[in-house]
Amino acid sequence: MKLFRWRGRHEAGQTTNNPLAQATALYQAGRYAEAEAEARSVAAARSRPRDDTYAPLALGIAALAAGAQGRHADAVTTYDALLPVFGKTFGPKHPQTLKLRSDRAQALSSLARHTECEAECAAVARVAARGTGPDMLLIATAARNGQVYALTSLGRHPEAEALAREALAARRAPDRFTLVLRLGLARSLNGQDRHEEALVEAERADDLRRRLPQEQLRPETGAVELATATALLGLGRAGEARPLVAAARDACLAAFGPDHRRTAEAEALLGRIDGA
Repeated sequence: MKLFRWRGRHEAGQTTNNPLAQATALYQAGRYAEAEAEARSVAAARSRPRDDTYAPLALGIAALAAGAQGRHADAVTTYDALLPVFGKTFGPKHPQTLKLRSDRAQALSSLARHTECEAECAAVARVAARGTGPDMLLIATAARNGQVYALTSLGRHPEAEALAREALAARRAPDRFTLVLRLGLARSLNGQDRHEEALVEAERADDLRRRLPQEQLRPETGAVELATATALLGLGRAGEARPLVAAARDACLAAFGPDHRRTAEAEALLGRIDGA
């Protein structure tokens, strides 16, 4: 989950002349290659003095953008290098450090390192839940979402369902966090062959998606269609599922490229339908 509250140590609340503004805007517009190039340029230009916090923050954006292009291994490599830097610069319990850990953990899941992702997301959520302020609340929710995804990928669907329902009960805002948690719930229900219930949750997610601004939706391109199609396929309605999966695959190719995990998920589901 991506939180863009990039602030230098001496710029609390100030966004004017923020050197990360352009990279952030490019990322939010879905122009991931440009966002990565801009972020790396900022990091290189601000590598000195060593106490300039914008350089590591810029590399954090670069890692996000690399992952959004399907270069998950590159993203993890960048995160691994940044972890000790963030810990030293901001402190181990600072929101920026916890956010980086959450982003890294979810990149691990994109590399099928789901056990590591689940453990790290659970740890981040515990620390963030003991913190105060809106950033900590969002980080805890994002980490719980990553944990739900990892649990479903590990086949631990009842645990994923319980965690998703708990997180949804605590979050009333109709925002992207609620959307992804609802999709996680649908995945957990599909994993338990409770396809009717999963379809209801996917439809609720679709209704919420229609009410959210486009910049919040780009990272979830294809996700609602895949959850809906998986439920429909489980109900024996492959004819309705296939066009949704094909549309999701095409949208993911355009947004993320062929190497992104969601593109691969769409291709695999399309193969299941066509091979049935």
